[in-house]
Amino acid sequence: GRFAFAVDQLPEVLRTLHAARHRPDVSVLEVPAPQRLAPEAVALTAELEHEPLEASGRFVVLHDPEGQPAWDGTFRVVTFVKAPMEPDVVTDDMFDDVAWAWLGDSLAECDATNLSGTVTRTASRSFAGLEDRELHTELEIRASWTSQSPDVGAHLSAWLTLVEMSERMGSGRKEGICIPFQPARLKFHLTR
Repeated sequence: GRFAFAVDQLPEVLRTLHAARHRPDVSVLEVPAPQRLAPEAVALTAELEHEPLEASGRFVVLHDPEGQPAWDGTFRVVTFVKAPMEPDVVTDDMFDDVAWAWLGDSLAECDATNLSGTVTRTASRSFAGLEDRELHTELEIRASWTSQSPDVGAHLSAWLTLVEMSERMGSGRKEGICIPFQPARLKFHLTR
């Protein structure tokens, strides 16, 4: 089998992903990576496990050794975050800007360039035989950016911070749960 990243890049990519730190209440798992977006990729999911709310998402590192013009680099990070939201928060038009600012704040210490994405707020109301269900409101943040190096561990940590911020704001809590960060204990099987 061939490694997913060029041999000269593999040790750095793996080292930085393994060095990424996350809280013990965050479940991070490797999942199958998309195969057609770039020659090489690795994908992770994360879930914040708080009752009754949960935040979750997907973190994908794409690598094209020849680069892609839209990326302006050889590494692209593609992310998705989903979290339940309080109904009064999800109807606030300013909330989109606030949620996007969370991403910018999370990435402040990373070498991220060419940032793009969307913030989506949804409200689902049930009718007829399902009318007993409560209003379901949700936030989605989809974003991608270019990492200027194979040091993607800082990007993973920043994204995990975004997942936490999304869950915290959706729950209406003004303060986060104080749980110390722990080194990630993950095994990556990078696939093509």
